[in-house]
Amino acid sequence: MRKAKMKKQALISCSDKSGVVEFARELSELGYHILSTGGTAKLISEAGIPVQEVADYTDFPEMLDGRVKTLNPKIHAGILARRPVEEHMEALKAHDIDPIDIVAVNLYPFEQAIANPNCTFENAIENIDIGGPTMIRAAAKNHESVTVIVSPADYRKVIEEIKGKGEVSAETRLALAKKVFVHTAHYDAMISNYLTSIEGNDVTTRSKFPDSLTRQWVKVQDMRYGENPHQEAAFYRERQVAPGLLAGYVQHQGKELSYNNIADSDAAWEAVRSFDTPACVIIKHANPCGAAIGLDAAEAYSKAFKCDPTSAFGGIIAFNCQVGAEAAEKISKQFAEVIIAPEFTEEALAVFGQKKNLRLLTVAMGHAHNDLDMKRVGGGLLVQTPDTQTVKEDALKCVTKLQPTSAQISDMMFAWKIAKFVKSNTIVFVRDGMTLGVGAGQMSRVDSARIASIKAEEAGISLKGSVAASDAFFPFRDGLDVIVDAGATAVIQPGGSIRDDEVIAAADERGITMVFTGERHFRH
Repeated sequence: MRKAKMKKQALISCSDKSGVVEFARELSELGYHILSTGGTAKLISEAGIPVQEVADYTDFPEMLDGRVKTLNPKIHAGILARRPVEEHMEALKAHDIDPIDIVAVNLYPFEQAIANPNCTFENAIENIDIGGPTMIRAAAKNHESVTVIVSPADYRKVIEEIKGKGEVSAETRLALAKKVFVHTAHYDAMISNYLTSIEGNDVTTRSKFPDSLTRQWVKVQDMRYGENPHQEAAFYRERQVAPGLLAGYVQHQGKELSYNNIADSDAAWEAVRSFDTPACVIIKHANPCGAAIGLDAAEAYSKAFKCDPTSAFGGIIAFNCQVGAEAAEKISKQFAEVIIAPEFTEEALAVFGQKKNLRLLTVAMGHAHNDLDMKRVGGGLLVQTPDTQTVKEDALKCVTKLQPTSAQISDMMFAWKIAKFVKSNTIVFVRDGMTLGVGAGQMSRVDSARIASIKAEEAGISLKGSVAASDAFFPFRDGLDVIVDAGATAVIQPGGSIRDDEVIAAADERGITMVFTGERHFRH
């Protein structure tokens, strides 16, 4: 017997059950017949909301340990039938099938499963959803007639549109459909990355670098241009940005961030958050031109700015501590592109508010890092783990006759942290927790040392009694001699050259102390 009138139906089956009960209750009150499965059906039923199990609706039992429950013509015909097509609707009536108007489904938690270090291959496979992706893809394809929801954040919008307009708008249905294909693309990418990262089914062989690497980022904004005005650009972020990473920034004022703003802001933020005490790092063209620690933001900024006031003009200034009015007043005397901090006081915001174009960003402190660093080359992609190595003080090896003082060790540790964020070849002079001169990105380490010395001289800073850091070993003694001639009395470097003995002998000859870190920090 054919039905006189088809009822409104919603199919709800969610791994993430956030807001499911409230959503189902409101749909039921709006006249929708609720279909569901397993734990979702149980949850809805226990809340006193009328719900029908899919197996009862299809008259076909759930089977194969739940692998088959929604893969049924009665479900998929209800989803895929095009309402404006008379033949489709007649076919539904002929088979006593009601359309399914809303599909709210999110998928088995594959990502959470494989994040567990004890996850077996078998468990990973069982967490690959089949019915869920099939339903939401079908619903997304038929978005002209069906509303599909994969995120609990969208429940409210759907309910409000139904209450206000009697239906979900075509614009919203299309927008939700697009989310589905983004969602399933991400889901399949996770599975592909996982399966191609292991040999056969042996999870103990899992590699950070799968045979097929697929990633997904979400666009934040289109940009006026890229690194140069003739280049097009956009900024994307990860689906979920971990605390501590720049892409999680909140902009409080100022012009839209440019391509170069974001690139330099990342360099500044990564450098400053490597310190545990109040610190300030000023970046210009991806290199620190000044860095210092202090009792607070104001002191750290004053010391950092002294290093190279000329280069600091138009720079990016980052803090790892609260920025108050005193620091804001000092910064406002110069031109800066971006100021970054975990927090600004209301007084500081008022000071900066007088400079409407100045970009203010807050970024939450945290210890997260990118899992992989990537660099495009022609037709390819270089992938590596990030440089998160930080030498500990007790790992330093003094290789000279003269031992370092505690003050020198403190400055060497500071210099070493900064050198890590300077483009190679790198020489950094430091004294009393502030940079005195920075030599960056030269083809010769000797030239980097000379430039750092010249910068210090231009700023009216003496290098006498300073320490110097080199991001890589000295291949010859000439680089060391330039540093000592400039006034340094202590050097921190990786070591590892075939001429280490020659360089150590030179250090002893010049009467300075030198320590090896055993780690290198090239930054290209």
